[in-house]
Formats: sequence, structure tokens, C-alpha cells
Amino acid sequence: MAKKKKWYVVWEGNTIGVFDNWPECLEATKGYPGAKYKSFTSKEAAEEAYNGSYKDYIQQGGGKKSTPNRSIHSIPEINMDSIAVDAACSGNPGKMEYRGVVTETGDLIFHQGPFKKGTNNVGEFLALVHGIAYLKKIGDERTVIYTDSKIAMGWVTKKKCNTKLARTRENAPLFALVERAEKWLKSNTYPTELVKWNTEEWGEIPADFGRK
Repeated sequence: MAKKKKWYVVWEGNTIGVFDNWPECLEATKGYPGAKYKSFTSKEAAEEAYNGSYKDYIQQGGGKKSTPNRSIHSIPEINMDSIAVDAACSGNPGKMEYRGVVTETGDLIFHQGPFKKGTNNVGEFLALVHGIAYLKKIGDERTVIYTDSKIAMGWVTKKKCNTKLARTRENAPLFALVERAEKWLKSNTYPTELVKWNTEEWGEIPADFGRK
């Protein structure tokens, strides 16, 4: 099913206005303290909201505030004090790689691969563990990690890469890395919060390899 078109209003940000795509809205708000923005399901509703007050559209305080347009829904704000991880795989199984980047800038933090005969889920798992281990190593207890894989998050929670991928001579180095990651999870504690990236609202995760 095709995603419905959305428009984005930025009342306060680096740039204000009505935007017809999320990447431009993100550029207009990232790094701006207290940015005020919201998504709309029609251009007309967005333009009407932009010409009005954000207080009429964004919930204030603890109570739920009514809005002039019931089709309007808010965009949860991205935590820019974070890193984003992702994996890419050509084939299933196939050549796989993963990486982690600074969410706000896209600057590369780490990259591993390509590995032979891997899967995207395995890559997502390894990317998360790599990110967690990286933050622990530098003593960062505040930064969160974004991933677009619920499966990988579940595997990390269980400290087990529950893949059905067959072990072969070609992917032996990959399985050695998986076992190392599992061992690390079982022998370490960490405060890092893992957060699901909201692809529907925010577009592709910053660590995406752009191969879709």
C-alpha cells in the first residue's frame, strides 16, 4: 500500500514554512532547541495551520487539546543526541554490511563488511551490538541508538542472534563475529536506550545505505 502524502509545518525552527517532504522538515528543525512542527494530511490544512498559531495544533501541558482538523497528527521529535545504525544485504543470503552514523549529521562512526552470505537481520543485530559496545567504550551513558529493525532489538534483548542462516565456509567469519557479539552481550551491562526509528514519519534512517 502506498504511503499517504504528508505536508509539514514548521512554526519555529532553523527555517519556517510549509514543506512537502520530511527531509526538508528535518533540515528545518534539527539542532533547533524547542522546534515546533507538525505533520498534516493535506496541503490546505498545513497552510491554514501555518497561518495560525502553533498553540492551536500542538498539545500544550498535560491535557489533550482539540484541533481544528481531526486528520492532523503530530510528529514525535527525533532525539538528536543519538546515533543511528543500519545494514544492507544484496541477496538473501548475500553480501552484507552494516554501519553506524551520527543521527544529526550523518557522519560515519563505524562500518563493517562486506561479509559473504549474510542477511539483513544479522547485520542489523551486529550494528546494534557494535553501537552499544562503542558507547560503553567511550563512557557515554546518555546517547541513544536508533534502529529500524524490531527483530534486531528483540535479539539484542534476548542476547541471542536467532537467525536461521546456515553456517558455511564462506560466512564463517560472519558467524565468528555473531558469537563474539552474543558473548559481549552476556558479559556486559549497559544503560544505552534502543529506540525504533519511525520510518513512516521520519523517512529512511540516517544510516540507510540507499539501495531500496
